[in-house]
Amino acid sequence: MMTDATKDRQPSKILVVDDNPQNLELLVEYLQTIDDVQTPTAADGIEALEMVRQVKPDLILLDIMMPRMSGFEVCRKLKSDPATRDIPIIMVTALNELSDIERGVESGTDDFLSKPVNRLELITRVKSLLKLRHLKDELERALAYLNDVESTPPAQ
Repeated sequence: MMTDATKDRQPSKILVVDDNPQNLELLVEYLQTIDDVQTPTAADGIEALEMVRQVKPDLILLDIMMPRMSGFEVCRKLKSDPATRDIPIIMVTALNELSDIERGVESGTDDFLSKPVNRLELITRVKSLLKLRHLKDELERALAYLNDVESTPPAQ
């Protein structure tokens, strides 16, 4: 069933961040199989932070090992900022040591994908996190509406 909020929703924006052009191209190609998705890209952590301000993505796919600023640092900065803390982040990495996973969790990531990325796993996780993000947005809008209704004095 499609609600009014679903019908009027803008395309989801998934920011893809990776310093390797082939990885970037592959991830974007995989994501294009999802309906109603835009996939802006960034080639390093500094560019990613700038793109987040410009694009306001619904989800971020974030490589860990990048020049200028690692994915761990980017994630930590985004999760510590009230304006960006609710953006789901999936770290995409060739790292598979337990210490790397712990570091990712400590920096605030929402999920992990290992390279080489499995297309089906990527699509499934992205769709799930986008659905959660959109449901949370709808809930916040409904709560704001209820607050407005409750705070409006009754007509006399």
